[in-house]
Amino acid sequence: MGKKHVRYPKAYREEIVELARNGTSCGDLAKRFEPSEQTIRNWVDQDKRDRGVGDGGLSSTEREDLRQLKRENRRLREERDILKKAAVFFAEETKSHPKHRR
Repeated sequence: MGKKHVRYPKAYREEIVELARNGTSCGDLAKRFEPSEQTIRNWVDQDKRDRGVGDGGLSSTEREDLRQLKRENRRLREERDILKKAAVFFAEETKSHPKHRR
């Protein structure tokens, strides 16, 4: 069984990142605090991206925008599928009940 995913408070993450920015190694921080060295390294890397000095990955804002766009895209696809089914249903209904012509 794998490790349980722990969500650390934002203020806690920011404090640890600040310590890393001030020169404390991720390994030392991992020994003093609960998160693993890799977790702390990930936080530091994300902080760099958010400040525009990282490796070119997505900033936190860009990640949130992408998450919202994916959610919206999924919703729009569902709506489109519903409309397709409705169009087929009404097309078949119209064929089975032709209007009387004068």
